[in-house]
Amino acid sequence: MFKLLLIEDDETLFKEIKKRLTAWSYDVYGVRDFNQVFQEFSALKPNLVIIDIQLPKFDGFHWCRMIRSHSNVPIIFLSSRDHPSDMVMSMQLGADDFIQKPFHFEVLIAKIQAVLRRVYNYNTDHIITLKTWCGATIDYEKNIVENEKGSIELTKNEIVILKQLIERKNKIVSREELIKRLWDDERFVSDNTLTVNLNRLRKKLEELDLGRFIETKVGQGYLAIEEESI
Repeated sequence: MFKLLLIEDDETLFKEIKKRLTAWSYDVYGVRDFNQVFQEFSALKPNLVIIDIQLPKFDGFHWCRMIRSHSNVPIIFLSSRDHPSDMVMSMQLGADDFIQKPFHFEVLIAKIQAVLRRVYNYNTDHIITLKTWCGATIDYEKNIVENEKGSIELTKNEIVILKQLIERKNKIVSREELIKRLWDDERFVSDNTLTVNLNRLRKKLEELDLGRFIETKVGQGYLAIEEESI
């Protein structure tokens, strides 16, 4: 995973950006002390820095100069100001991109991916095969779920079930819909077959303490809940 340092003093905005970027499988870190931004950057050694211009004590331009004097790490500026001089200054200081607030999150993701692809020659197409859920990373390509407790490998049917539930988390997915997703001709599939597959999935997830996040709604279907982010 790529480590991103988000230097943003608006706590509400920081939490929202972190939540969304984490869902795209990025490790996002913030700054604890805005007087020690460079020291925290040096300790973290992130792969990319996203920095607001207006910050406490010193502005983003100051910290960009500090970072650039020691590192070529890619930097993306955020700014709520609409002065063209801000964009010119950021580019002159060696920033890789500039985003005007307010912005669409899809634009931020696209710019992050473009910078990472350019700097690290990284194939960002792989990002879409990864998903985070309740603190775990799910690799749809490799059929693997892992968190700090370990790693499990799922069967094709199990990963399809989990994918359907997570993509519609906090909403009930009917048994009929899951069966249609799993088998081309559901007329020859017994209702018990889905139950067996789902029970096996839940048992494997228990190894990572994730089984409790898959709920059975009697007579309706199944529900994947999302653990609240902090």
